[in-house]
Amino acid sequence: MADLVRRPVPQRTRLARQHDRGPRVEYLAFELAGEPYAAPVALVREILKPPPLTPVPRAPHAVLGIISVRGQLVTVLDLRRRLRLPESPPSRKARILLVEGDLGEMLGLYVDEVLQVYRFSESEIEHAALALGNDVAPYIAGIARPATVVATTSPGTPVAAPPTVRRDPEGTVIILLDLRAVLL
Repeated sequence: MADLVRRPVPQRTRLARQHDRGPRVEYLAFELAGEPYAAPVALVREILKPPPLTPVPRAPHAVLGIISVRGQLVTVLDLRRRLRLPESPPSRKARILLVEGDLGEMLGLYVDEVLQVYRFSESEIEHAALALGNDVAPYIAGIARPATVVATTSPGTPVAAPPTVRRDPEGTVIILLDLRAVLL
């Protein structure tokens, strides 16, 4: 009988493949108005279920209100309003991403749903000026397509080679946001 045990890929081979694609940056993907967006994980301090909001009179349209997080007041911005996307009623999947602003204050970003964390290398990201032209919104850092894993062997045969990773041309496209520009 054939040896059906999957042989682990040596650490050196995995590191060499990662190095070929360059250093990877983690992005937190979330949904806004039915479309996937992402921001660097390093900028997100915490993910919260939305507590009751206190409205702020005469605040800008993007400001939903304020919340108290462990005794600290946090201004909550609706990221859909900030990016001029269509609004929808709040859902149970909505979350608030706590991020640190330029002046050190904590801000909350209201999103429709948190999806997952992706790890992209520089080679997997198409920068905004190249993807969208020169007249691009300043808050978009780039466009990324998550890679899909494809098995190289058919079921029931011994695994001779590790699965390959390729980009699906009709797959998901994720808009990468520059949170620093969004918060200005």
